[in-house]
Amino acid sequence: MIPAAFDYARAASADEALSLLAEYGEDAKILAGGHSLLPLMKLRLAAPSVLIDVGRVADLAYIRDGGDHVAVGALTRHHDVATSALLGAEVPLIPFVAGLVGDPQVRHRGTIGGSIAHGDPASDLPAAVLALGASLVVRGPAGERVVPAGEFFKGFLETAIGADELLIEIRLPKMDGAGWSYQKFNRRAQDWAIVGVAAVGAAAGGGVALVNMASTPVRASAVEAARAAGASAADAAGEASAGLDPPGDLNASPEFRRHLASVLVRRALEEVDAR
Repeated sequence: MIPAAFDYARAASADEALSLLAEYGEDAKILAGGHSLLPLMKLRLAAPSVLIDVGRVADLAYIRDGGDHVAVGALTRHHDVATSALLGAEVPLIPFVAGLVGDPQVRHRGTIGGSIAHGDPASDLPAAVLALGASLVVRGPAGERVVPAGEFFKGFLETAIGADELLIEIRLPKMDGAGWSYQKFNRRAQDWAIVGVAAVGAAAGGGVALVNMASTPVRASAVEAARAAGASAADAAGEASAGLDPPGDLNASPEFRRHLASVLVRRALEEVDAR
């Protein structure tokens, strides 16, 4: 389908983007790589009156050592995340997951900030930052605020970013050599995950997060509690869907997703332990 008509503005800086958001209000949407927003517009699930293009704001594309974390600018392309030597050494889960996003064309255009700000429960990177306990830096008229990943995803395609705010940075805690794993099941390469699991070892907080098991990216808190109490990978995996209401669609029933979550969590935890 063809999107509804819209106006277009290109921002040269983050401050200009915020100024344009203030000018156009809730009718405006931020455009980065476009791989999250444009499909929604084509389906008429989103119909912004103005697109504010931040794709060329160079000062929001970087990967920097922040001491106890690695700071990644929101406009950093998936390809640059996937091939970063710094991330590979300090937060290896993230470049691995970024390398699974779409195909090379998507990875050279799409941005980590766009993926996270979109908040799709079927997306790979939101679950990875959730498992790590990352922090998201949001800038608005009142200045910057830091939102823990656990408080960032509010509902289906809804995040803590206000209508007049912009995600500018992702702060990824260094993993200190902890084991990690990312498992996902899809029918074809490059498809959205029917279910996915991101997990890290105790040295990195022991987080386990699930893809496509709720209306948002979600922590598998029952699995984390079982592991903290000394449960084996197999026993902890039995708690994978505890307290969750997975969706049913053309790809999988809720029951099938619960089964997949248990299988994939066990595989992920076993790989975490083996690293």
